[in-house]
Amino acid sequence: MAGFLANVTVAVHIFALVFIGFGGFLAWRWPKMIFVHVFFAAWGILVNVFPWPCPLTAAENYFRHQQGLGDLPGGFNAYYLYDTVFPRSSLPFVVVIAMATVIVSYVGAYQRRRHRRHGGDAPAHRVSMS
Repeated sequence: MAGFLANVTVAVHIFALVFIGFGGFLAWRWPKMIFVHVFFAAWGILVNVFPWPCPLTAAENYFRHQQGLGDLPGGFNAYYLYDTVFPRSSLPFVVVIAMATVIVSYVGAYQRRRHRRHGGDAPAHRVSMS
């Protein structure tokens, strides 16, 4: 059972990372989702920039210990992402792309919110053929 729960924790962790990267786009459709995303984005920054433990990594390590295994060597990102999904040397580039993606999602969410307040579902720009 511990192995299954460790795998579920990995899946939830991957979902959280995808949500941190792309969840801001959900706010384009569901504006209140931005508050959930800001929490996840702040959490992602805290656990990656500061020595703040990630509860999902702690949960996976707990289930690994239940199986007689040790902690994830280097943490979740180092174990599952670096040199597997992308080379560790490209980490600065990946960070810039991730930050740009979040910023674009927030700017888009803001623009859509502003548009809804000032015109409902009307087109953003009126086009005249005359």
